[in-house]
Amino acid sequence: MSIAASLPVARAQRNLAPLCVAAASFLLLLVSGDSLLHDPDTLWQIKVGQWILDHHAVPWTDFYSLTRQGEVWLSTSWLSQVLFATTYSHWGWAGPVILTAAAIALAMGLLLAFLQRHLDLPYALVFCLLAMTLAAPHLLARPHVLALPVMVAWSGALMTAADRGRAPSFLLLPLMVLWANLHGGFVLGLALVGAIGLEALWCAAPARRPALMLRWAAFGVGALAASCCTPYGVDTLLGAARILSLGKSFSVIAEWRPADFSAFNPFAGALLGLLGLALTRSLTLSPPRVLLILGTTWMALAHVRSIETFGVIVPLVLAQPLSGWFRSVPDASRGLRMAPGAPGALAAVAIMLAAASASAAFAARHSFAFSATQTPVAAVDVLAERKAARIFNSYGFGGYLIVRDIRPFVDGRSELYGEKFLMDYFAAEDGRDVAGLLRMLDENKIDATLLTADSPAAQMLDHVAGWKRIYTDKIAVVHVRDNQAAASK
Repeated sequence: MSIAASLPVARAQRNLAPLCVAAASFLLLLVSGDSLLHDPDTLWQIKVGQWILDHHAVPWTDFYSLTRQGEVWLSTSWLSQVLFATTYSHWGWAGPVILTAAAIALAMGLLLAFLQRHLDLPYALVFCLLAMTLAAPHLLARPHVLALPVMVAWSGALMTAADRGRAPSFLLLPLMVLWANLHGGFVLGLALVGAIGLEALWCAAPARRPALMLRWAAFGVGALAASCCTPYGVDTLLGAARILSLGKSFSVIAEWRPADFSAFNPFAGALLGLLGLALTRSLTLSPPRVLLILGTTWMALAHVRSIETFGVIVPLVLAQPLSGWFRSVPDASRGLRMAPGAPGALAAVAIMLAAASASAAFAARHSFAFSATQTPVAAVDVLAERKAARIFNSYGFGGYLIVRDIRPFVDGRSELYGEKFLMDYFAAEDGRDVAGLLRMLDENKIDATLLTADSPAAQMLDHVAGWKRIYTDKIAVVHVRDNQAAASK
């Protein structure tokens, strides 16, 4: 009887722990909400979202840039852009901050719920904290964050099905529809169907494998079809593929660069910890699980933006094999204890109401502001006064120029510009190709430049005949053509 009575209590604890973690994460992120507004892409995401709302359509071509106007561009994150634009129009910067914080908090709560299927609460919390720490540099008000809880739910549900030796339920397919409309990262979800499906087949009895393989294959076909349930249809896959075809230009875009181990960082610590765990405990995994870990590790090593994927997928893959490793935590120290039934439900409601009221009170007293380093207001005011129309800009200023209805030379839509253009641009802007810089300025009939204060290109233009600096502050430098100097030359 005592064992039977303890089961509802443990279940209530498991139900409330993810909610408590989600509420705590949300409040923490809200208090530090300005840190979510440090990416220039947020600016043009909101601009595109507002265009979609105004025109009741999605863009098929570019109409923002100076150099790619009219070329094919599909907004594979259109739903996220609409959500950001809607919240911004109603609540200013508080809207995107709250929306982003809620998405991250939901992702952490879901991750804890999946991990608690196999691990006691303290160990599951360690993995959740690790995942949030690894993702921290990339937690920004951008579409990939709104898709983060969908990624956790999709990955966790697939691993749960594999752990139980079953095929996933077709009821999961609406998650793929949502993911494909939120962010182009849905291709990871499609890849996970095959990778996790191999784990289910590996662990199944030989007699069950043919039928199980057919069910996983049917689910994979359904997931592929679901990913095309967007305004772009099958072209959604082509739009996502363009992002992955940037080749060498990945090395010059900060979030796509390889991981840097010149100094110790959380990702390095996680890799060393994983290696140490395997060596000291003789960790044995099935080949498909090994491939999953190796695959996500390679992604994180190749591109820093994939480190958050590593932080989510690896704990989900390890949870079931690690369930027998750790000694169970004594009942007295398991943490939150709540009565089952109505008291537990009331506690959940109280947690949500407390988080909501605290959030409303903080948002009413705090004015969120976008990063000043990404918004060269004064410099653009100078350009607007001079009626400059063809501007060569630093990569990070493209989003702000779009918001100001000025066509940027380049912006964060890397897939629009392509590998060659980006490689030539960064070589010119970084000072590695002076001749290329001057050629770009002449061929594109540039009449002004808007560069960061520490840009090598800005320093070079100070010494180039035909150009003069007319404005400088801590954020940006403006150069314009000096026709008199060019004539005297």
